[in-house]
Amino acid sequence: MDIHRTIAGELGIAARQVAQTIELFDDGNTVPFIARYRKEVTGELDETQIRAIEERLTYFRALEARRETVLKSIDAQGKLTPDLEKAIRQATVRQEVEDLYLPYRPKRRTRATAAREKGLEPLAEMVLAQKRTTGTLDSYARPFLSEEVPTIEDAYGGARDIVAETISEEASTRQVARQQSLKEGILACSKAAPDVDPQGTYQMYYDFEERLAQIPPHRLLAVNRGESEEALTVRLLAPAETILAALERRWVTKPRSVFADQVHQALNDAYRRLIAPAIERELRSARTELAEEDAIHVFAANLRNLLLQPPLRGMVVLGIDPGYRTGCKVTVVDTTSRFLEGVTIYPHEPQKRWDQAKEILKHLIHKHGVRTVAIGNGTASRETETLVAQTIGELPPETRVQYVLVSEAGASVYSASELAREELPGMDVSMRGAVSIGRRLQDPLAELVKIDPRSIGVGMYQHDVDQRRLGQALDAVVESAVNYVGVDLNTASPALLSYVAGINKGTASNTVAYRDEHGPFRTRASLKKVKGLGPKAFEQAAGFLRIPDSRNPLDNTAIHPESYPAVKRLLDWMGVRGEEPAPRGGLSALGKGQDLAQVAARIEVGLPTLRDIIDSLLKPGRDPRDELPPPLLRQDVLKIEDLEEGMVLQGTVRNVVPFGAFVDIGVKQDGLVHISQMADHYVRDPLDEVAVGDVVSVRVVQVDLQRGRIGLSMKGL
Repeated sequence: MDIHRTIAGELGIAARQVAQTIELFDDGNTVPFIARYRKEVTGELDETQIRAIEERLTYFRALEARRETVLKSIDAQGKLTPDLEKAIRQATVRQEVEDLYLPYRPKRRTRATAAREKGLEPLAEMVLAQKRTTGTLDSYARPFLSEEVPTIEDAYGGARDIVAETISEEASTRQVARQQSLKEGILACSKAAPDVDPQGTYQMYYDFEERLAQIPPHRLLAVNRGESEEALTVRLLAPAETILAALERRWVTKPRSVFADQVHQALNDAYRRLIAPAIERELRSARTELAEEDAIHVFAANLRNLLLQPPLRGMVVLGIDPGYRTGCKVTVVDTTSRFLEGVTIYPHEPQKRWDQAKEILKHLIHKHGVRTVAIGNGTASRETETLVAQTIGELPPETRVQYVLVSEAGASVYSASELAREELPGMDVSMRGAVSIGRRLQDPLAELVKIDPRSIGVGMYQHDVDQRRLGQALDAVVESAVNYVGVDLNTASPALLSYVAGINKGTASNTVAYRDEHGPFRTRASLKKVKGLGPKAFEQAAGFLRIPDSRNPLDNTAIHPESYPAVKRLLDWMGVRGEEPAPRGGLSALGKGQDLAQVAARIEVGLPTLRDIIDSLLKPGRDPRDELPPPLLRQDVLKIEDLEEGMVLQGTVRNVVPFGAFVDIGVKQDGLVHISQMADHYVRDPLDEVAVGDVVSVRVVQVDLQRGRIGLSMKGL
């Protein structure tokens, strides 16, 4: 099997690109580094394509390892034929290998095993061959009778067990059953018992049927959850008669044989007892895996957009972690995210110190020059929003304060972590949550990387999917986002540094320890002095680390140190000398009046790298998040009772799911923009239209006060 060509065919790219990318992986290079700094080698593959190559390479190498294990096992049994070896080596999916291996796999004790031990295998072979057209069944079975096989029926019963197992283990037989079951199989659900599911969570599935091949991923995951909670009974209704008719043509080869009916009986038994249950488990597992991949994709896309929310720089922020009985934790962080002050207020039940809470908020706002309030969106958030809105309304007009609801998902996880104890020693756990909420507004990426990505609630069914695969996918998203933005080497936390290409948790901690002992890094090159950070790690990481005050201005760009000599040659060619900044007009003109390929050849660098150098010189210190719209800040609050159908409002997308998007429009309950209401054209995937954090205009189309549901539309807006 040619892995390079197989992957290239799957992804629609050149085999040379795949081969060279795999070579880079085998040399220890990371995905972000390859995507950014090895464009000439990969033929300018983007990060998504490179990650796809990595994923398929992992799959095929695991397949190769499994293939060799299977071949050794069959060979050790003395049963490996040239045709079987060829079939196994040509298999391109794991299931094909497992189907071919099934007859040779070590088994637990079965009915067929017992029949073989009784000496009935020759009779089973005779039945399966169907060569006898004369004589009686009794005459052929009589030689096999014994104390263990006292009757003719016992003899044929054991023989049929062997035949049934033989039929069930034949690869092409399972493939026929698999294809037909997937093509026509119906997933049927019913209520498991009268007294289950008292809340009616799964009511829509009490009498539910849908083609397995067509059921949307989110519905399949809902059905699976209902089954795991013992609220639903789920089964696959396969087209048994169609499958059996096809298998009859394959196995009942001589209808006139005296054994034809025995094969027919064995075939029916093989399908209903052995094949159908196995195929149902296999297909449901395979479809669930695809549904989980879809859920992970949605979660990952939402997480990336959440991480890349634009920072709110240069503002003192007051963060509030709302609560009822234990009060609201209030903290103030300065423009550098340093904690200044914290207090607990009790505006809600049972204390109801509303006026006192407002006075405390006013005092903190005036004392620290607060201009933005970040409110966690958990318990008591909307009541706290009302408190903040009233407080803002009572401030002098010249005190321009606004507020925003911030997702507090995972804040409690961070608050109790070792990292939080190190950053905020001696502080109450719940107060740390309020600090985190304020910091999330100032720099979402820097704060959210401190939390396990699975704890950030921006998806569906994240607790139902394979946690290992989810963790891998989300870690890749965080790694991608961190390296896309770049990291300030002198302010980054160990958590943030650990996601930089080439840096692990150990070297991240060593980097911060070195910074604490020796002071800020002055150049990228000084990173080489960090314990445990060798040449390869430096090569992978250096381009993604920024030093705004470095003696070398290139250290605050995305230009890799390996390209510094090329930059010097470029500037020399442009006539720039010494410490002069590169003229932006001259840089912008490159490629308009000059052939960039000729310039690249002159300064001995690849054309893609030259383009990146020019882009970085034009925008030194650029943060790509700054080009996104800022968060939607509010000064007043709405109630669901204030809503009327037809109202047009602005809101923030909080979560994107397969059937639409949930939008915060400033009332207690987020509204749903169903996929059918997202645009004037057909929408296949909500992620094609909106992303978490987007500020969108919506029209109110339905208000259900009783159930607290709000229907929204983006059509025509």
